[in-house]
Amino acid sequence: MRITVQNLTFTYADRKVLKEICFDVESGTFFGIIGPNGSGKTTLIKLLSRVLRPGSGLVELGERALNSYSQNDLAKVMAVVVQDTFAGYLFSVEEIVMMGRTPYLGRFQAETLQDYAIVRQALELTGCLELRQRKIAELSGGERQRVMIARALAQQPKVLLLDEPTAHLDIGYQQEILDLVKRLCLTEGLTVISVLHDLNLASYYCNGLVLLAQGEIAAAGSPDHVLTTENISRVYKTAILVSPHPLLGTPTVSLLPSNRASLPQQKKSRIHLLAGGGSAGELMRDLREAGYLLSVGVLNVGDSDWEAARSLDLPLVSEAPFSAITAERHAQNLRLIQQANVVVLAEIPIGQGNLLNLRAALTALAEGRTVYLLEEHLNLQRDFTQGEGQELLAEIKLGGAIVINTKACLYRALAETL
Repeated sequence: MRITVQNLTFTYADRKVLKEICFDVESGTFFGIIGPNGSGKTTLIKLLSRVLRPGSGLVELGERALNSYSQNDLAKVMAVVVQDTFAGYLFSVEEIVMMGRTPYLGRFQAETLQDYAIVRQALELTGCLELRQRKIAELSGGERQRVMIARALAQQPKVLLLDEPTAHLDIGYQQEILDLVKRLCLTEGLTVISVLHDLNLASYYCNGLVLLAQGEIAAAGSPDHVLTTENISRVYKTAILVSPHPLLGTPTVSLLPSNRASLPQQKKSRIHLLAGGGSAGELMRDLREAGYLLSVGVLNVGDSDWEAARSLDLPLVSEAPFSAITAERHAQNLRLIQQANVVVLAEIPIGQGNLLNLRAALTALAEGRTVYLLEEHLNLQRDFTQGEGQELLAEIKLGGAIVINTKACLYRALAETL
């Protein structure tokens, strides 16, 4: 059943909560409503379910205006599932799901064999059949949500509205619930509109999205069109990276470290990181968030640590991609070390190309600087130099480097000494 929203507005206490909202939802699709807190997502769901009435505009359900349906007729077409609502904890699962048959029963009419067959089918579709005799209070959060969806399906709706169906559920239950809903779209032709907070879940499951910001549509369309770096950064006012899902190619939203405006006052102490191969991105973020001055070197262009240092706008010594550290870059690295109070050697993979980073740590020790050597994974195979790297690491330890086994211990040690 197709849904059309035309110029929908809603005002609460002289404040316009929604302004001129327009979008279409094709029949049999999974459509997501996303946006920051206070953007109007739940209000929109309440308007679509007729819990609230719009100040102006129109919602069409199929070929009819939403407000032309009687309450009973609407319940036969549309079902609503909100966040794990109280449903009478003394009732059994089967009794809860049977409540979905209410629109089809007269005031004093008993349930028929057909009603019981429909309830059984809803229980089977949602994987709740084995739970049917249990009390709803005995179930986990994910099981209760499945029961609420089963009750909605017992209404035999063509449209299912969900308001944050995975709120407060762990990732396993989130996948279980949304896999179920997606399967119902694909196999039963159900049209689903859901409010989702998690942008990656929205991208993974939804065919279309509408992004709300301050009561207006900031973007609408496919996940590829809506979940862009520009859109999400602008609406959520945070630094993010959008990249393809490694298997499906759908947009995946990753947080980037916050901008400098949100950081604490910087400390005067400078730390130089010897990094590479993805060993120090988290270190860079955490130490920068703590307010330390940082520099990094030497990193090959394109290395993930190089990308992290660039995104954080850190002083950096860069080497050409896939190239060994040259004498010139090594000298630049040593100059940054001379400006630092402390040097941290991350748990880098060691190859012939970056042995000079280990020699830079030895130079720092010889000049009397404190060097912390991070070794979180003692059995990690990271020397690819036929032993030359291990010999240099042993020399660094003998030279007085302080071996640290966890990042938390490193942060405490830096806080105590700087």
